[in-house]
Amino acid sequence: MASKKGIATTVIILAAITGASFLLWVIPQENETTFVVSDYEDYLDGVKNIHEVLEESINIEYQNLLNGKITPQDYITITEVTSSQVTTKISEFVTSKPSEEWQASYISYMEALKKFNSYITETKVLANLIENDGTQEEMEKVVQKIESLKMESSEFVRISDESRPG
Repeated sequence: MASKKGIATTVIILAAITGASFLLWVIPQENETTFVVSDYEDYLDGVKNIHEVLEESINIEYQNLLNGKITPQDYITITEVTSSQVTTKISEFVTSKPSEEWQASYISYMEALKKFNSYITETKVLANLIENDGTQEEMEKVVQKIESLKMESSEFVRISDESRPG
């Protein structure tokens, strides 16, 4: 089993990222919200770094789930926090209104985040199957979908990188 301290640390880190991202939405409420980005490349690089951290974190916890080091409920708690963070980043992309030359890259990266969020959701489905003694056939279908979503997310990241201007 993973230590409670390790799980708590992971949840705290994920919560801190979520909280910081969420502040962008809570503070300006009077008028239509637009997420202003002046350096499109730096913003996209920052989101990519956050995505990589979240992806690595969820992959570690996913392996811990599969190896029986954490309970399905602990895993589900972690996925809910991570999914919330990814949803916040997707919302930022929707409201960022990038320049025309950056639109293709931004749209592709937003699609990568959506696929990553679907990946997280499917790993949560697998955790529920593990907890509720799902059949091997059900689990294999979900694992195949998980792998497919992971590859699709990576493909959209690649497309985003290739469509960056200059």
